Amino acid sequence: AMAILMYILSSNIYGVGTQDIDVNEAYCMAVNIYYEARGEPVRGQVAVGNVVLNRVKDRRYPNTVCGVIKQAKYDPISYAPIKHKCQFSWYCDGKSDKVEKEKAFRSAVGISIGLMTCRINDNTEGATHYFNPSKAQPYWAKNMVHLVTYDNHEFYKN
Repeated sequence: AMAILMYILSSNIYGVGTQDIDVNEAYCMAVNIYYEARGEPVRGQVAVGNVVLNRVKDRRYPNTVCGVIKQAKYDPISYAPIKHKCQFSWYCDGKSDKVEKEKAFRSAVGISIGLMTCRINDNTEGATHYFNPSKAQPYWAKNMVHLVTYDNHEFYKN
């Protein structure tokens, strides 16, 4: 997956090269969009990425994209994330994190680059949380303000 990102950046497809962007941060963003929203239309994928950026700007969360995405409870001995104790479920669900669908990942890379270079605006009104109501009913949702819904995800902030 990193090879796909590097190829896209080196070929300057989006007018952005490796010198213009933090490659590791863009990679974390692309992988998160891929796992959290690859089945959603582009607006839903953009919204998931914007939640990450909104958290980066919020002092309650880590101040990097990778830090936000990898925020979890970690085992004190192995330092591995504890299963189902992560901010983003794919990161510690116990499944392989190998990217299988190249076309979907290429799309996530394009969105990641757009977000990381401020070429795509926040379509969530500042949301710091989201969930898919058909898959989860998180305890925190009742204490937050619902902002927007895109397809299968509802977006919130407090």
